[in-house]
Amino acid sequence: MDFLIAILVIVAVYYLLKFLIRLYAPKMMNYAAKKTEEHLKKKFEEFAQNPNQGYTNTTDESSSKTNKTKFKSNPSKKVGEYIDFEEVE
Repeated sequence: MDFLIAILVIVAVYYLLKFLIRLYAPKMMNYAAKKTEEHLKKKFEEFAQNPNQGYTNTTDESSSKTNKTKFKSNPSKKVGEYIDFEEVE
């Protein structure tokens, strides 16, 4: 009997949560959309007032040199010894 009551409680909680989520999800999404819109408007207004403030050029010569040398492979660097394996029957 306790097992059936536990199953009934689990099913009841599931349907209650499902109902509440369907009821409040659109309101929560509207709230999140409004907050995001306000945040983006604020950032846009800040950018419109000072378009060059906070902007840094990441393609300056010093950073491009470090990026080129960081990812450049060195073919003259010896990594290890080559071993030729033979098939054994």
